[in-house]
Amino acid sequence: MEQVLEKINKIIGFMGFDEARVVTDAEHRRISIFIDANLSQPQIVALLSAFDHLFNLMLHREKLPSCIVDLNYYRKERERLITELAKAAAHKAMLTKAEVELPPMNAYERRLVHMEITIHPELKTESVGLGKDRHVVIKHLE
Repeated sequence: MEQVLEKINKIIGFMGFDEARVVTDAEHRRISIFIDANLSQPQIVALLSAFDHLFNLMLHREKLPSCIVDLNYYRKERERLITELAKAAAHKAMLTKAEVELPPMNAYERRLVHMEITIHPELKTESVGLGKDRHVVIKHLE
């Protein structure tokens, strides 16, 4: 992992982010990158996607397990928001006993919702739709 971390730091340096800091958490399989640059949200999303793809290719090549890549806490904050959305939707589904549809999400975010709803035995989740329209529906069991 040390060689991969060295390569990651080189790549980030080549991109002009000399003051970037990379922290790895092998136990939780996370790579956190902190860049002290004035980046907009679309820039962070694009960079995060590129870093995630590139760094996981590097890990795969080294026969290491894949990691979750985060940039400037964007993914961590997004996970928190998705979890809060799932809790609110679960509460609504229990009160109204009706289906609650969430907005389209990527596979990782849908998984977060499914995991959050498992603590409610009276609810179940289902992913519906195709492609970018794929979303989670929370249903009350009767």
